[in-house]
Amino acid sequence: MKKTILKYGIIAGLITTVMMIISTVMHNQNPDFKGSEIIGFTGMFIAFIFIFIGIKSFRDKQNNGVISFGTGFKIGLLISLIASTMYVLTWMIECHFFYPDFMEKYAAHAIEEAQRNGLSAKEIAATKEEMSKYVEWYKNPILLMALTYMEILPIGLIVTLLSALILKKK
Repeated sequence: MKKTILKYGIIAGLITTVMMIISTVMHNQNPDFKGSEIIGFTGMFIAFIFIFIGIKSFRDKQNNGVISFGTGFKIGLLISLIASTMYVLTWMIECHFFYPDFMEKYAAHAIEEAQRNGLSAKEIAATKEEMSKYVEWYKNPILLMALTYMEILPIGLIVTLLSALILKKK
């Protein structure tokens, strides 16, 4: 089981890492964030296909075609955690060394978008307040790590849950 988890976790992690790097390069070339978010989330969805593949591989090749929901969920969760951790570590390195002003730029962009979309002064003020909170959070490595896990891990958990339900076989 460990070999399957490591294999598919690392594959999924490499996909999310490469797609994040591509997304960041795209953003640096196009600072209005168009397309870079799509690339990033597409990478997550592609990577998490390997949760399904990993659970199925274990069931079919190592467990005689049988797997419980619990075992499938455990495998998927661990694959997701490996991929998510690689994603988080990549983002922390990118933020620290290559993109230390990311959240300031993103906050400014979000406020400009709110103004461009004709939001009320109250809504713009709320956006400014929310963005200033995120700017402060990004200064704390623990909060940055938690926020980054919250980007990717819920998607992995949903894919894990669905995969374990679909692939369970007595």
